[in-house]
Amino acid sequence: MAPHPTPDAEPDDSPEAYVGLEAHQAERLAHERGWSAVRSLPPGTVITMEYRVGRLNFEVENGRVRRCWKG
Repeated sequence: MAPHPTPDAEPDDSPEAYVGLEAHQAERLAHERGWSAVRSLPPGTVITMEYRVGRLNFEVENGRVRRCWKG
């Protein structure tokens, strides 16, 4: 069997730090801190549950990050 690839490490960053920021500011900051993908979603959006290393998710309401989580 082939070995499983080792995923890249995620940035040492707290998702809670983005809550309350304006969405565009939060996205720029996340990329600066090393997140390879940032996904902004309106509240209640149906999404798949697969975990993607290096991705940060924002739930955005009225232009501000309401909730943030990895994957």
